[in-house]
Amino acid sequence: MARYRLTINGRAREVDTEPDLPLLWVLRDRLALTGTKYGCGVGICGACTVLEDGRDVRSCQVTVAKAQEHRYTTIEGLSADGGHPCQRAWLEEDVAQCGYCQPGMSLQAAALLAQKPRPSDADIDEAFAGHVCRCGTWQRVRRAVHTAARLGGAR
Repeated sequence: MARYRLTINGRAREVDTEPDLPLLWVLRDRLALTGTKYGCGVGICGACTVLEDGRDVRSCQVTVAKAQEHRYTTIEGLSADGGHPCQRAWLEEDVAQCGYCQPGMSLQAAALLAQKPRPSDADIDEAFAGHVCRCGTWQRVRRAVHTAARLGGAR
C-alpha cells in the first residue's frame, strides 16, 4: 500500500491504495465520484470514460500509480451546475434513456469538441465507436454533439 497524489476535477486528492488499482475504483470507492460507471472492466464499452489532460481515456485501464502523472475530469467536474454545453445538449436532445452510459458519452463529446469544434457525423460516429449504448440512442447522441458544438463546444 502506498499514498498517491491525484488531480481530479481540478483538486489535489490523496489516496492510500495498491499501485495497480484502476482509477475507476479510486474514483468510485475512495473519492465517492460515482458518475463514472463500471461497464466491462476491459476498456471496450466506454462507460468509465473520463478526461485525462483533456483527452478521453477508459478509467478502468489506468492504474492509480500512472494516474498521478495526469489531471482528470469526471462528469462531476465537467460542470458543477450542469451548464457545460455537452450536459445542456444531452438534456435538450433528451439523449438518455436508461442513462448508464451517458456520463462517459458526455465526456467523449467534450473531448471530441476540444479537437474538432464542428465535427461531422462521420467524426462523431468514429469518436463514439468505442461506446456501448444498449438503449440505442445513437441518433440523439449525434444530435446532441451538434447541439453542444452550437452551444460553445468543449468550453
